[in-house]
Amino acid sequence: MRKFSFFILILTSFSLHAQTTASGYVFNDTNGNGKRDQTEKGIPNVSVTNGQEVVRSNSKGFYQLPIGNDNIISVIKPTGYQVPLNADNLPQYYYIHKPQGSPILKYKGVPPTGPLPKSIDFALKPSTEKDNYTALIFGDPQVYNQEQVDYFVRDVITEVEGIKDVSFGISMGDEVGDKLDLFPAYTAAVKRVGIPWYNMMGNHDLDADATTDSLSDESFEAHFGPTTYAFNYGKVHFIVLDDVLYPDPRDGRGYYGGLREDQLKFVENDLKHVPKDYLIVMTMHIPMSEPEFLFSSSTRKRLFNAIKDFPNTLSISAHTHMQRQDFYVKGTEWLQDKPHHHFNIGTASGDFYSGLSDKNGTPISTMRDGTPKGYGFIHFKGNQYVIDYKVAGKDAAEQMRITAPEKLKRNSDTLAYVYVNFYTGAKNDKVQYRIDGNQWKNLEQSTEFDPFYLSEVATWKSITDKKLKARRPSNPAKSTHLWKGPIPTNLSAGEHTIEVKATDMFNRPFTQKNSFVITE
Repeated sequence: MRKFSFFILILTSFSLHAQTTASGYVFNDTNGNGKRDQTEKGIPNVSVTNGQEVVRSNSKGFYQLPIGNDNIISVIKPTGYQVPLNADNLPQYYYIHKPQGSPILKYKGVPPTGPLPKSIDFALKPSTEKDNYTALIFGDPQVYNQEQVDYFVRDVITEVEGIKDVSFGISMGDEVGDKLDLFPAYTAAVKRVGIPWYNMMGNHDLDADATTDSLSDESFEAHFGPTTYAFNYGKVHFIVLDDVLYPDPRDGRGYYGGLREDQLKFVENDLKHVPKDYLIVMTMHIPMSEPEFLFSSSTRKRLFNAIKDFPNTLSISAHTHMQRQDFYVKGTEWLQDKPHHHFNIGTASGDFYSGLSDKNGTPISTMRDGTPKGYGFIHFKGNQYVIDYKVAGKDAAEQMRITAPEKLKRNSDTLAYVYVNFYTGAKNDKVQYRIDGNQWKNLEQSTEFDPFYLSEVATWKSITDKKLKARRPSNPAKSTHLWKGPIPTNLSAGEHTIEVKATDMFNRPFTQKNSFVITE
């Protein structure tokens, strides 16, 4: 894991009093064999990193970097090229240097890599990359056993298996739930999507028996490579950050959100070589917007300072098993007039595979803010983007849930409300409703518990047949994307239609309908 504390920066995980120097070539692998043949030319001006320092290959594709006894050398994929994929569709853009291998931990890490190779070469192949493309995003698959792997496959993977017109995917951490021997099962599941797949480390992917943060990612590295890295696609530069410090540097217990000094230097050094007109996308597991996860202001300031000269930026996180949109405006931390958007995505596991079971025996697993389990798409158009959230098992058009009483007594004094959970909703979005096709009225955004989720939890408690439900749902949390408005009861007896229109931050309208009955 790679993070830092409230008031001081954690020291770098490897000594830059380097033991030796790593060198090699970034080359055009024309025959695709992964080896640098005599006829294959080097590629200039490609960034290569040791996890902190970033250098550019020279006119012949040659680079040099200091390296210690526990480093990963990786190439930062340039736009217009592709890196090799292994049999599991995992990008192969790195070389692990651990001469003695990982220490003995509960879960297997990296075997001894032996002496440093004379030349660490990185194969690239030219690739036609469109500026307009789509990436697929999974928040927290978080499988704790093979049964949950099967849920993940049944709910999510089967929907996107063999998906077309998606360039790559990324999981936002917590690929597994503490059982690191499930990495292969998770990998086999995601392989079925059929596209290059990047992975990020979460707090449930770490080696819990590690005594230092620098050793907490040994098993993750063995399966997926570095936990902090970068790559380009089109006019977008992605920076993947492991922002889980373990053990917590304050008291040695649990974990802590933030970034280490070596990671912050990596971000700063990396961005020196990125065109200013690129969109910068920073991905991290723990959201930097939540004080409860102690992602410090000083860390945000350092990151924001690193991207202050880039007009187009976005950051994405997961971890909370809720969904929300945050915007940083110019002030003490954010330095630009244009706000910075931080998207905390909902999860593929929902509320940890909990709650009632559907007709297939899979937990419905609604998240505690009322967001259904699902996954995201980011559609890039040059250096701009649009975000979609897809509810697992539902039509793509389903972007909200309308909750209203089924029946109301005519002219009743009871105060009744319609609630709309607009899953990707943000603070300034416009959400309106009308009844029976009459005049549109604005709904009021309300930060409170989603009544639908409260009802689900109550129903779970009332059911005694264990076959009809999974583990207990989490306690409800206030939703940041909930709107409400009053329902009049002075209507004629019979069925009435509620129509809702929500316009998102990308100025896209969505509509949905529900109904209720007025009784005499």
